Amino acid sequence: MGAVKLRGCRFRRVKMGFPLSKLHLQQRHFQQKCRWLRRPASVSVICGSAIFALALVSLFSGSLIDLELYPQQFLRRPSIFKMEERHAAPINIWKSKAAKFYCGCANRGPHFSPAVRERMSNGYLLIAASGGLNQQRVGITDAVVVARVLNATLVVPELDHHSFWKDNSDFVDIFDVDWFISSLSKDVTIVKRVPDKVMRSMDKPPYTMRVPRKSLPEYYLEEVLPILHRRRVVQLTKFDYRLSNSLEDELQKLRCRVSFHALRFTRPIREMGQMLAKKMQSMSGGRYIAIHLRFEPDMLAFSGCYYGGDKKQREELNEIRKRWATLPDLGPEGELRRGKCPLTPHEVGLMLRGLGFKNDSYIYVASGEVYGGEETLDPLRGLFPNYYTKEMLAGQELRPFMPFSSRLAAIDYIVCDLSDVFVTNNNGNMAKVLAGRRRYMGHKRTIRPNAKRLSSILKGRHELEPEVLARKIRSCQRGFMGEPDEMKPGRGDFHEFPYSCICKKPKYTNSSTT
Repeated sequence: MGAVKLRGCRFRRVKMGFPLSKLHLQQRHFQQKCRWLRRPASVSVICGSAIFALALVSLFSGSLIDLELYPQQFLRRPSIFKMEERHAAPINIWKSKAAKFYCGCANRGPHFSPAVRERMSNGYLLIAASGGLNQQRVGITDAVVVARVLNATLVVPELDHHSFWKDNSDFVDIFDVDWFISSLSKDVTIVKRVPDKVMRSMDKPPYTMRVPRKSLPEYYLEEVLPILHRRRVVQLTKFDYRLSNSLEDELQKLRCRVSFHALRFTRPIREMGQMLAKKMQSMSGGRYIAIHLRFEPDMLAFSGCYYGGDKKQREELNEIRKRWATLPDLGPEGELRRGKCPLTPHEVGLMLRGLGFKNDSYIYVASGEVYGGEETLDPLRGLFPNYYTKEMLAGQELRPFMPFSSRLAAIDYIVCDLSDVFVTNNNGNMAKVLAGRRRYMGHKRTIRPNAKRLSSILKGRHELEPEVLARKIRSCQRGFMGEPDEMKPGRGDFHEFPYSCICKKPKYTNSSTT
């Protein structure tokens, strides 16, 4: 007998000449059922019907279905990364099982032309990177790509000395400048300064301009390139997130080569960071958790959120908010419901315990000034007594770095990068940049809170049994654990989701697991 396939319905064909039999009647009924299934139906109706049917099965069979988790799985769209493990499967909290299928791939393609030599370039591009360390990393990365688009010679970027961080470190104090120049020599020509003879030949100082945020390459070609031709040297100021997330793959791969390979810290910073990571590994028996806490007073004030404090806390944060004249009037409860409020240190600890991390786990905490000081941190220490910071681990050896906030942030960056699990309570620059790097370097476990759902769960935690609370936490954190299939092409910030630079390993390309 042949087989006929009708939009997901499959039935056996009856040979011509056979009398109308019971089998034939059953097939005719099945055809009518298939035609009914072809009728258009909304996603909500289908999901509701499926959940109702499963609930009935559960009721009569005695089995328990997690209805809170099921709709999340049912509605999940197919990913570009097809995993063998299902979202309903237990999560390995220390390591992604799917990581072995993928690797970072940022090599230049065969048609990516060599860098234009200095004397043949369209001019010199000066970049003033703004913000703290990781905001500057984003600016430097995008500056290389812009120089490539303009066929310009890039001058080693200048770092912001006047931001909130008040750090007078230059590029050479934080990054290995010679490595930066040499490792990118096939992509872009980079020099340490504009040659004196070029500066002497100029009638006017370098032309200074600020481009709009997330500008497309076409903007640079249409608006910046003509000025570069006329003036020979152009300076772009406040350069952070000034390049679009949407670029062709070869330029995205260049971003990855800059961020994950060329931007290497100086040797003293690397050695200090690696020493602290080895101490954590030695004390913990091999693996540790790194937590990046953004809970500084200015950041909390900027967020517009409150954190269970009294009238004094509200007055303090409101006073800090006055520094920014243009901030909108944000409602704390509304920001909390929208998931815009960073988790408190205590809430981060509760999330980790709910996910299954034991209280004997070793944690490294990277943070600036924590609002509320030791009183704010004590609940986290209570949940994880093996609590360490760079100051606790390094002692006097950290003294040469203490006056420089960016160098201290670089040390934290290294220890967090080398951790088995990286956790953040926010979606700031360090969280994004490190998440992208850890994805590229093997999808090391990276946990970011699903703040929109998690905040409401933790707010009502006193009314829940510990097992129920843990189950709810595990449920809402699916999709926020750093798995390969969380990346969606074109969505989110590319520095956090470098999808163009993640490839399936050749030996798994045609395997049955895909």
